[in-house]
Amino acid sequence: MPHFPMDSPDSVRSLPARRSVLGAMAATAASPTLLGLSSPASAAPVAQPRALPGGGDLGPNVIVFDPSTSGIQAKLDEVFRQQESAQFGTGRYALLFKPGTYNGLNAQLGFYTSIAGLGLSPDDTAINGDVTVDAGWFNGNATQNFWRSAENLALTPVSGTNRWAVAQAAPFRRMHVRGGLNLAPTGYGWASGGYIADSRIDGSVGPYSQQQWYTRDSSVGGWANAVWNMVFSGVQGAPAQSFPNPPYTTLDTTPVSREKPFLYLNGSEYRVFLPERRTNARGTTWGSGTPRGTSLPLTQFYVARPGVTAATLNAALTQGLHLLLTPGIYHLDQPIQVDRAGTVVLGLGYATLIPDNGVTALRTADVDGVRLAGFLIDAGPVNSSTLLEVGPAGASASHSANPTTVQDVFIRIGGAGAGKATTSMVINSRHTIVDHTWVWRADHGTGVGWETNRADYGIRVNGDDVLATGLFVEHFNKYDVQWYGQRGRTIFFQNEKAYDAPNQAAIQNGNVKGYAAYKVADSVTTHEGWGLGSYCYYNVDPTIVQHNGFAAPNTPGVKFHDLLVVSLGGQGQYEHVVNETGAPTSGTSTVPSTVVSYP
Repeated sequence: MPHFPMDSPDSVRSLPARRSVLGAMAATAASPTLLGLSSPASAAPVAQPRALPGGGDLGPNVIVFDPSTSGIQAKLDEVFRQQESAQFGTGRYALLFKPGTYNGLNAQLGFYTSIAGLGLSPDDTAINGDVTVDAGWFNGNATQNFWRSAENLALTPVSGTNRWAVAQAAPFRRMHVRGGLNLAPTGYGWASGGYIADSRIDGSVGPYSQQQWYTRDSSVGGWANAVWNMVFSGVQGAPAQSFPNPPYTTLDTTPVSREKPFLYLNGSEYRVFLPERRTNARGTTWGSGTPRGTSLPLTQFYVARPGVTAATLNAALTQGLHLLLTPGIYHLDQPIQVDRAGTVVLGLGYATLIPDNGVTALRTADVDGVRLAGFLIDAGPVNSSTLLEVGPAGASASHSANPTTVQDVFIRIGGAGAGKATTSMVINSRHTIVDHTWVWRADHGTGVGWETNRADYGIRVNGDDVLATGLFVEHFNKYDVQWYGQRGRTIFFQNEKAYDAPNQAAIQNGNVKGYAAYKVADSVTTHEGWGLGSYCYYNVDPTIVQHNGFAAPNTPGVKFHDLLVVSLGGQGQYEHVVNETGAPTSGTSTVPSTVVSYP
């Protein structure tokens, strides 16, 4: 375990290492309510009776409050005590607040806990109080504050500033903070996040010790500082482009985006809202009134509970139902197969899919408008060739008008027990949008070791015209990202190479020292990336040399903007940033080597 001196807020630019290694028949479905868009074909009424019911109770781990509920704070505290340090536990919770005003609350969020409002707009559900993530459980170190989320609430923080000191897989979506937002833990200890989207922070955002962050299609009153890699796209109030000093990468708009589906209440009826696709987006979707999109009643969803079989989930999909996965752990002996255009698979409270016997957890057909959102895939002990496949091999249909979206879908190999997968996520369908994912081969927990949780590849993109916004991929035995499709784009990438490589030979890639974190295939002629970072921490053998963080064909159509590599405390080194370009890292000073533009 590395030991580094703690930094004060005045010296956060030199912040060192990132981790301390640290049953009844259902009625025929109603048509969707139209809110500014045509009804999708997938939402058409189903004429025949269904063998499985739609709708129903959300289960014991979805806790719903309204302003008249007694003991709200006590319940919040109870869940937090259980989940605060349960990093690899089995508890899963969704805390849902009906529209109205709540006073004097401090919702502290631990692992696998999601908090969300049930209005159409964040301002429909107002908390005069805080939604807090801090790092007291880990001695002030926030680098392992994973797997928790906040969504669709308006906060008026008691002190004027809300604390959200998170690491990976902890989205802050569709939030209105009537004040400031502090992204660092108490004491300004180590922090390594993070992601904000479709949110408005009236005051300033203070990242302080956060090493990297991505903010998309939002509004901020200001931004205080940067450490290594702060990326903004479509953010009103974002700082100007200035990488590498300070390291701000700022795009005026996001080329294509479509916000994550969310559960809400229309009177007493639960529905799922499906936001519309936007191009060249800037600012929030909800700031000027009712958001645009379509709405589906819960009766069009099979409300799944832990213990249900994959065969039942697939039967529900075959009937024309969508899937709502309530909080808990689901073991799968066959893949969930999504074949119908416009299907929604939405998880609550970090619902977790574990593929048994080496199967793939979920596959989609090459169809329009599938939405996958809000769940975790945890690799099983028998090697899976893949864990998530978007489209079959050879998929070629255009989905430019209605892409598939993969949002807050997280993948883990090891940590909660031995798991293995050859390639974690494969994107074959064209125009897919991967909007915030953390694909992680565990570096700590149980079932961790170079061969114990073997996972050679993180994400492989075969489809053309794929866009990634907020890509976190870490610790794979070989390539973390491989990109074979044409016209791919990535806005923000965060990576660490595998800590546990036993020696140089274990990572040798032919004549090349190590596998690049982000590899664009030699056949690709057009590709572009903005704000991409790779870090190494070869603590088993600190003499390991990594040739580069990024590898790509040297052609005018393949472009990168604002790249960095970092050696954490001198545990291993990079020779270059991209291809043969960029200065080597050296020593133990943990100073990034940067390339502003390539080629």
